[in-house]
Amino acid sequence: MSGKVFHAPFIHHHKGFELTGIVERTTNTAAGFYPNTKIYKSVKEALEDDLVDLIIVNTPTYTHFEFAKMALEKGKHIVVEKAFTTTAKEASMLTELASEKGLVLSVYQNRRWDSDFSTAKQIIDDQKIGAIISAEFHFDRYKDALSLKIHKETPNAGAGLLLDLGPHLIDQAIYLFGMPQAVMADIRTVRPNSLVDDDFTLVLYYHQLRVTLKSSLMVREPLPAYILHGTKGSFLKSRADIQEAALIQGAIPYSLNWGEEPDSEMGYLHTQFNGEMVKGTIPTLKGNYGAFYDGLYDTIIHKKPCLVSGKDGWNVMKIIEAAQLSNKEQKLIPIHP
Repeated sequence: MSGKVFHAPFIHHHKGFELTGIVERTTNTAAGFYPNTKIYKSVKEALEDDLVDLIIVNTPTYTHFEFAKMALEKGKHIVVEKAFTTTAKEASMLTELASEKGLVLSVYQNRRWDSDFSTAKQIIDDQKIGAIISAEFHFDRYKDALSLKIHKETPNAGAGLLLDLGPHLIDQAIYLFGMPQAVMADIRTVRPNSLVDDDFTLVLYYHQLRVTLKSSLMVREPLPAYILHGTKGSFLKSRADIQEAALIQGAIPYSLNWGEEPDSEMGYLHTQFNGEMVKGTIPTLKGNYGAFYDGLYDTIIHKKPCLVSGKDGWNVMKIIEAAQLSNKEQKLIPIHP
C-alpha cells in the first residue's frame, strides 16, 4: 500500500523524478500500473542498478535499518517510511552514516501536509488562540478484526500501533513544539485476540504546555483530531484529510483541487483576537503530500535543508523508546538533550 498509494504516484507525476523501478518479488502487479518501469525481483537487484539515485525504503518496519544501511553503503539517497527504525540507536547510526557519505536521508512524514494538521498549525503560528496551554492529538480507528498484514499483528520489533501511527502524532508534536522535557505513557492491547499494542496515550511535558497524543483501534466514534486550548481561546478540528482516500481510488496528485476538504469538515474556533470575540467555523487549508517530494528534490538537487531529516526521525524514536520505558516502569521518563 505504501508504495502504490503514497510514493509511486508522486514520483511518477513529479517533473523532477523518474520512477525507475519497483521491487516486487513474486508477482508483476506493478507493471500493470507502470508498464515502462523496471520490476526488480530483489532489493539487491535494485541497489545494483547504477541508474538509481534514490531508494524508497517502505518495507516492514523491522527491515528498515537493514535495507536503509545497504542503500546508503551503495551510495544511494534514501527515504525511509515511518517508523524510521525500531530503536533510537539504529536511527542515530543511519543518520550518521548518511552524513559521512554526503547522502540525503529523509523520513517519510506525509502527515505534516494533511489539511487538518496544516490548519491547526496555522492557528498556532498566527497566535489565534494565544499561547498554547494544552494540545490533544487523536488518530483513532475502529478495526476490531486483526489485519491481514502478518508483520503488523505478529510480535516483532516493528509491530504495534505505537510504531505504526505513533510516529505521525509524535512527529507533528515535535514539529510544532520541539522536543519535550519528559514523557508519560500508557500502552495497551485491547482488541480481541490481539498480540500487539493497539491503544496508547502519551503525555509530552513541556515547561507550561502539555501535549496528549492518543491512538486506538477500538474507537467507533472519534473525538476531534486536534484539540487546542490557549490563553485566548480554543480550536477543534476533525481528521478529514482526503488525500489517502483519493490516492486509493487512483486519483492523480498535483491537480488543481488536490487535497481540498469538504466545507462540512471546517474547524471550530472560539477565541478573542485583535480585541474581538470570534466564534465559528474557519476554512481549512488544502492538504499537499506533494510538498514532501518538492522538498526532497530541492534537497538533492539544490542542496536545500531537508524537510524531514534523519535527525527528525531519530528524535521520534527517542520519544517512542521513552514511552515504552514509561509504560514498563509506570513513571515519568525525562528526555535528555
